[in-house]
Amino acid sequence: MSGSINQKSISSIPIKVIGTKPVSARFHWKRRAVQAMAIAIAIIIPASGLLRIDVEAGAFVLLDHQIWYSDFFLMAGFWIFSLSCLVMLYSTAGTVICGWACPQNTLAEWANNLTGKLLGKRAEVDMTGKALLVSASKNKILNWLLLGIAFLAASMFFALIPLFYFYPPNLVWSFITWQEDARLAGSLHWIYSICVLIMFLDIAIIRHFWCRYSCIYRVWQHSFKTNQTLHVKYDASRADECSKCNYCVTTCFINLDPRKTDIYDSCINCGDCIDACNQLQARKEMPGLLRFEVGERKQENVRKFRTAAVSLFSRAGWMTPFAIFSAAMFIWGVWTYQPYHIAVGRAETQQDPAARDYRIAISSKLYRPTELHVRVSGLPEGGYRLSTDDIKMLPAGRESITLSIAQGLPHGLHSFVVEVSAIDGWTGHFNIQHFSE
Repeated sequence: MSGSINQKSISSIPIKVIGTKPVSARFHWKRRAVQAMAIAIAIIIPASGLLRIDVEAGAFVLLDHQIWYSDFFLMAGFWIFSLSCLVMLYSTAGTVICGWACPQNTLAEWANNLTGKLLGKRAEVDMTGKALLVSASKNKILNWLLLGIAFLAASMFFALIPLFYFYPPNLVWSFITWQEDARLAGSLHWIYSICVLIMFLDIAIIRHFWCRYSCIYRVWQHSFKTNQTLHVKYDASRADECSKCNYCVTTCFINLDPRKTDIYDSCINCGDCIDACNQLQARKEMPGLLRFEVGERKQENVRKFRTAAVSLFSRAGWMTPFAIFSAAMFIWGVWTYQPYHIAVGRAETQQDPAARDYRIAISSKLYRPTELHVRVSGLPEGGYRLSTDDIKMLPAGRESITLSIAQGLPHGLHSFVVEVSAIDGWTGHFNIQHFSE
């Protein structure tokens, strides 16, 4: 009787199970979000008119405005400032663009993951010549067919992105739907087909081989790396805890040993090895042996942020004057930017001093319709005639009118000004000297 009472008393005691909280792959999913954002930005930038190339006009388009060679300060300031920011990023964060934003790496990772799901985890593309180790249970025609269709669809989609940098979205849509448009190149479908083929070979065969051995951009980034640049740090004091573990190495899709990173290795700072080590060590309720670090971590924890910030500014400081100077150039270029261009010259082909007709050529650098008004000041009333004084300009259009000087103009040199005003408030002038016999 007493035994049953004790049993009931023990069973009534609440039991609380204490387990190790699973560690999430914090870098993995953040990186996936950044990769998706980078692809979206690559499409939005040209599609929105922020930056693209107008093939027909032969000009850059920035914020839906044509940029000519005459807009030197604006264009030079923009590119030098962008380059300065990138160099500062390379010197502080290393090849982080490769791991977090590069489309080539994103596609290669996606292709590897999809291949693993459809053909088995050991079905890896190896440029050493080894055959795919396809799982026997997944070596089916349907799986191969699905993989090929997925690769082809991805190739067709990503081959469309460069078109947005040369054509506005409505023309790209006309190309996709096979609509005829005189503004589209006649051989564009052939060019697109070649791009799709190259993209398919890249996704299906090349993948990370390009990242490791052929990418010139990675070499360019390495030129600015130092001992202080962001890198994966290995806690060698706990080396006995991973003497028989190879999990971080098998996780690295670049086939590196994260415990032996160097300045000029192929590490792209993706953080997957750090996540893998953290998840494995979390089972022992211990922190991982790998972490990101800027410079050598010798100070106390309280000074870590301060030390990293000082190190960052000291290494990026040599580019700061270039960044400030180029930013000033860009601001000056924006301030002095002329949305319309006026050119006045003799209407005749032969440069005849006695010619009385002038051709006024007006170009709009804006991708929206507008109206312009032309007038002449400095000549007596009735001393000239304009073919028209009101012009309706199409987006990025070009128009010309004729200015005829009257025969009865007094003998001598006459200085006058052609004034062009737009409904948006812009006003331009062109000075002319005409000799009347």
